Amino acid sequence: MPGPRLLFSTGRRNSDDPELAREGYIVASLDYTRSWEGQALKTFSFTPVLIPVYGGLNDDFGETGHLNAAAKFYFLLYDTDVDFIILTGGSKTTRYGADFSRNITTSFEIHGELAFITDYKKKFIDSDGNNFEKEYDAKSYLIGIRYLTEKDTTYIVEYYRNGTGFTSGEMRSYFSFIDKAYNSYISSGSDALLKKASTITAGNYGMPNPTTDYLYLRASQKEPFDILYFTPSATWIFNINDKSFSLSPELVYTGITNVELRLRGTVLSGERLSEYGEKQNDYRIELRVRYYF
Repeated sequence: MPGPRLLFSTGRRNSDDPELAREGYIVASLDYTRSWEGQALKTFSFTPVLIPVYGGLNDDFGETGHLNAAAKFYFLLYDTDVDFIILTGGSKTTRYGADFSRNITTSFEIHGELAFITDYKKKFIDSDGNNFEKEYDAKSYLIGIRYLTEKDTTYIVEYYRNGTGFTSGEMRSYFSFIDKAYNSYISSGSDALLKKASTITAGNYGMPNPTTDYLYLRASQKEPFDILYFTPSATWIFNINDKSFSLSPELVYTGITNVELRLRGTVLSGERLSEYGEKQNDYRIELRVRYYF
């Protein structure tokens, strides 16, 4: 699932479908890679990145009028993949990241990620529409495992702690204000509170994984019943704070040259004033046909 790894990505990921490619930002980058034989450090890679943020160019990345710089340092050290990442500039406060991945056996892998954001400003609202702001250094992390069985079933289990997220109480206050704004519009015809709610939602409560603690589980089976190029899977994301969740079964077929067929459904469940319980739909079904050329 998307955790700290997204803080330095050039495009936001969909937490329900992290493998899906999304449109990113316009950046300039270089790659330098060097490898060694028989050394503890087998590979080193350095990737500097420039991210311009000006009117009409990456203007949803952060504060405009800045040329931001980022860098990633990659090490293959003692058969462990390690990354160190930094982003600074002016559009966002300075932030740091690190991650690792190691195969314990040929079928069992562990991985983890850590992100640190300096001077993060969290804006939130109470049920009466009063605005608040809290500034602090935010720490986020993810820890997970991947296991491949002898029958080609892959299991991924992850825990994600979102240091920039809202508490369950803050989320309930936000949803309560949304209800109040809607009732005000119905009774008076005034959309002033709805506009205020829309402003606080954008880039804030409306972000993926807006609360603090999540559990992610994914299971996929490669070519069951000897059906070539066919992979069924299911993804479960559980909000530990409010006990709501999403469940997404999926069927993927790639047996046609340069074509991917994908059927995906999602069921959302949760109590009133919970993250998934307050989504605009209870379920959805998607059919995607992707052509590569």
